[in-house]
Parts: sequence; C-alpha cells; structure tokens
Amino acid sequence: MTDTPARSRATLTGISSRAWEHPADQGALVALRRLKGFDTVLKTMSGLFNERAVRLAYLGSSVRVDERQFPVLHYALSDVARVLDAVEVPELFVRANPGFNALTIGMNKPFIVLDSGLVDLLDEEELRFVVAHELGHALSGHAVYQTLLQRLIQVTGVLSSLPLGGLGVRAIVAALYEWSRKSELSADRAGLLATQDPAVALRVHMQVASGGHLDDLDTTSFLAQGQEYLEADDVRDSVLKMLLVENRSHPFAVVRAAEMRRWVDSGAYTRILSGDYPRRDDDAAAKVSDAARAAAASYSDSFRSSQDAVGRLVHDLAGVAGSVKVWLDERFRREA
Repeated sequence: MTDTPARSRATLTGISSRAWEHPADQGALVALRRLKGFDTVLKTMSGLFNERAVRLAYLGSSVRVDERQFPVLHYALSDVARVLDAVEVPELFVRANPGFNALTIGMNKPFIVLDSGLVDLLDEEELRFVVAHELGHALSGHAVYQTLLQRLIQVTGVLSSLPLGGLGVRAIVAALYEWSRKSELSADRAGLLATQDPAVALRVHMQVASGGHLDDLDTTSFLAQGQEYLEADDVRDSVLKMLLVENRSHPFAVVRAAEMRRWVDSGAYTRILSGDYPRRDDDAAAKVSDAARAAAASYSDSFRSSQDAVGRLVHDLAGVAGSVKVWLDERFRREA
C-alpha cells in the first residue's frame, strides 16, 4: 500500500488527550488527575520498584530506535508525535520476542517497547498506528494507573489465601481491569487520529487476530464477526463474555475493530480532524462531574442499544423498578 505523505496528515495543534479518551476512561483519568499528589505518590512507589532498572534492562537487552536503527520506526514515531503535537517524544525499543505485543512503560519518562514479531508482521503504515497507539497511552498518562493495577494484582495474590481478606482488593482490581480495557479503546483512537486512515487501523486488528493472514480475510466479515460477539442474545453467552474478559487488560481484537468503527461512524473522528477538539490549555478546568456524566451516559447508551441479553435484562429491570416506584407513589398518594 502506498504510504500517506506526512504533509497530508492534519497536525492537531494543542490537542488534549481528552479528545481521544473513551468516556469511561476519561471519567477515571479526570478524577485521578485532580487528586493532587496522587501521581507523585505512585511515581515514588514506582521508584521503589526499580523503574530505572526496568529501563536499563531494555537498554541492555533490546534495540533502541533512532535515525540509524530501525529508521522506519524512528520516522513513524517522529511523525505521529508531530500530528498529536506531543511536547515530549518517548524512547522506543524493539525487543526480541515472536509475539505481537507492544507496551508503554514508566511514569516519569515513559518509553515504548515493540515485539520483533509485531515489527515483522506489520507494514510501515500499520506500525505507525501501533506506535501512535502507544504514544496515546503515554500522553494520557495511563502508565501511572497501570502501575497501580499491577501493584494491586500482586497484593491480591497475597491476600487470596486469607478468608474474605482479598475481596475488596479483588473488586478494585476488577474495576481497574475494566478501566484498562477502555484505555485500550482510547489509545486505538489516538492511533487512528495520528494515522488518519481508518482502513489502516482496521488492518492492524485483522493482522493481529489472524497472525498475518490478511489476504485470507474480508473486512466486512471481520466487522460482522465483532458485531456478532457484541450482540450475543443469550444470557449464557453474556455471562461467559464477562468471565472471559474478567482478568484481561485488553479487549478482543474483533471488539476493538467494532468499537473503532462505531467511533468513526459517530462523527467524532471527523470533527476532531476538522479542528473541533479540546485543548491541553483547558485540561486544568475539566470538571470531574462532566466526565462522570459522560462515562455514565456511555454505559447507559451501550445497555440501551446493545442486543446483549444481560444488558437488556439490566435495562428492562431498571424500567420495571421505575414503573413499580411510580405505581407505589401514586397508590400511597391516593391513600394519604
């Protein structure tokens, strides 16, 4: 596929990460960002867990990308940083690993790591999307909260041997996993905004899901598969889906593709490219209440529009409960 010239991609000057953050992700981020000192405490904790040692390990065992080493990746990182108007550009490493993974590590100075298997699998434009996805994580500050998740997972393992001792922690961990999955949807949107080609973003998920058999895949069928998964109409399937993702930090590839298509179809992607997006200069004024309402509305819309049996059941039960309350109010009002 012909590469898209850098000059044809709109530079999103001063864009805030709030522009690409999923409402459920943004609700948590805005609240946590306003807890003054919260990130400082976590960064201090990370120092105690040898964050510097982690970077040194990659520095000694992997390849740091620059103008002479993996120059295609170096250019991709520089260009997506330009498009997303990143103030600081993180380091990028390639590690010898046959998997298809990428991650962003660190809080004080986040850096990006790509598996060599992923570099072998994807073409230049697809790698641009992955690099931008990880840059989106860094710009949103997700590493801070991912660190909290990892620490709580460790604590849960210790407390699991105690009767009822770890229930509260496990509930927090479950909520953090849910947030983590939504943060991946946010980073996918950042990747799309930097690549500015929905077909490329979709191809990445198709490549990862198939292990590189892109020629054997059909875009329409793949998106339909994701929609079928989201719209399971059997209670058993709905419960099984919750169990399947309970301890997953990432949504399934078909789900990510379907969610990205939904975001594009909503018109939000086009509005941002036309210049209608929140600015970093206004981040300090972002209200927790507005973010919370947006998050609640997002989940409500999902339940209302979903064919998911559990989602429909919850929504219907809420409607029944509301009807009963209205009936009781009327009944006691007449008797009073």
